[in-house]
Amino acid sequence: MSDRDQWLQQLHGDAARPAPVALVCFPHAGGAASYFFRFGRSAPAWLDVWAVQYPGRQDRRTEPMIDDEPELTEHIFRALTPWRGGALAFFGHSMGAVLAFETARRLGTATGTRVVRLFASGRRAPSRYRPGTVHLSGDQALLAELRSLGGTNAMVLEDPELRDMVLPAVRNDYRLIERYRGSPAARVDCPITVLVGDDDPMTSVEEAEAWATHTTSTAETILFPGGHFYLENSSARLAKEVFSRLEPYAAASTG
Repeated sequence: MSDRDQWLQQLHGDAARPAPVALVCFPHAGGAASYFFRFGRSAPAWLDVWAVQYPGRQDRRTEPMIDDEPELTEHIFRALTPWRGGALAFFGHSMGAVLAFETARRLGTATGTRVVRLFASGRRAPSRYRPGTVHLSGDQALLAELRSLGGTNAMVLEDPELRDMVLPAVRNDYRLIERYRGSPAARVDCPITVLVGDDDPMTSVEEAEAWATHTTSTAETILFPGGHFYLENSSARLAKEVFSRLEPYAAASTG
């Protein structure tokens, strides 16, 4: 199995016949590629949708998890190198926004592959640090954190067997993101679209708007009603906002 087959799942399109644009989605802490099935179902014909599958979950549940951002970024970078597909865009939610940003930087520096647009969802700018110790908490405190944020099916949290499968990945990912320190000087050269819930306890509007300091291009912030997982109740609008910003790249490739 190649790195690409192991790390990337295609949710829409045909790998043998790449569409003009490709969107690679990076899941949140404890999340998996399947979280982005809705993007795949609603994607237009000109867009391929891929999702990163981190080790230690779903079809990779027997593999060791990675709790170090540079190491995880390096693996994703290798899976995307060399890129064989259309114009490349990234969407990352929460922890996934950080990994998308760092992978885009790595691609640009090491290969010259340019991500045409970065969608940073539900995450403060890399340079905006908040101390966190959730990964050091006991299981009950970790469960309370998940319940407060939403985004995790309540049935999963109440079922002991499913809970035991989910919690190690959540703890691992919190360890990764709570130890991450983004440099104020780190930048990408593509436009950044920031998407955030207007009642997100993990990202204020000011912290979201600070993404503008991490690009040499343009940045915009789009507010949605809701909290950290605003996506759950705004999937149609979210898809519209994302796809409308990618469509010009499809038109350019066929024009």
